[in-house]
Amino acid sequence: MSWRDTPLARQLGLALPIIQAPMAGGPSTPRLAAAVSSAGGLGSIAGAMLGPDALRAAIAEVRARTSAPFAVNLFVPLPPPRADRVAQWAALTGVQPSAPPAAPSFDDQLAVVIAERVPVFSFTFGIPPLADVDAVTIGTATTVAEAIALERAGVDAVVAQGYEAGGHRGTFLGPVDRSLIGTLALVPQVADAVAVPVVAAGGIMDGRGVAAALALGAQAVQLGTAFLRCPEAGTSEAHRAALDHETTVTRVLTGRHARAVRTPLVERLEAAGLEPPDYPLARYLLPEPPMLAGQGGPLARSLPAADLLAALAAEADGVSERKL
Repeated sequence: MSWRDTPLARQLGLALPIIQAPMAGGPSTPRLAAAVSSAGGLGSIAGAMLGPDALRAAIAEVRARTSAPFAVNLFVPLPPPRADRVAQWAALTGVQPSAPPAAPSFDDQLAVVIAERVPVFSFTFGIPPLADVDAVTIGTATTVAEAIALERAGVDAVVAQGYEAGGHRGTFLGPVDRSLIGTLALVPQVADAVAVPVVAAGGIMDGRGVAAALALGAQAVQLGTAFLRCPEAGTSEAHRAALDHETTVTRVLTGRHARAVRTPLVERLEAAGLEPPDYPLARYLLPEPPMLAGQGGPLARSLPAADLLAALAAEADGVSERKL
């Protein structure tokens, strides 16, 4: 059987078992999602920071650009943030505190997902109510225990997010420092622990990573950083250039652990030794946007999304056909 023809790929209607990771805050665009889906992968709308109207508009734009399946991703609600450390943090960052934008209601966002009957619903930071969702559901796990909890909740597939992955850690059971497991170690453990398909995420940048993940037991891969240099992505020029730099997992950018480029700002905030405000308040007290990225950043290519999908497929074909 070809590496392309996995049960999950068939369930999702994909020519390639490759998912574009949702990257909230700008990099993920409807144009990128549609381009990936049209090229045979699964594009994702990063809906976590979008209000209902904006989310509905993003779904409509993707549908106007492609008839292929796509995903919508949301963040499971976290406890309301406390504002007790805002003034202290603002003094450190030099940004005048102001009222942050009102967080979109998760219930309203989920209502859009249900009403629009999106093909795939993915989520991070926990387990939302799924009874009314008529879509393939994909939850994010950073440990075996989280994967088992997701399977018991009835998800159709589990993303196993390795330590190398960029963006926020999806941890929801236990402390983050006990969930920093590399993709190479996490994927086979999760694949052995659950019966639902596993999607490997973290550090996968080319066809070698795709083939390796599938050899470890995954039925698909999820790539985020690999798409940051695509022209369809909303990545800033500074962010694109910074992908060659070292990354770190830190709380200082948003109040929640996330892997980002280690910039002078990150180093200064970490050196201060102060506890950042709760997520997401810290994000609105920064003098520059956070540059979330994974450890594979130096391997990111400046290719249109369709060309990148084609390159990943050709490279994975080469690995699969290689005689060792």
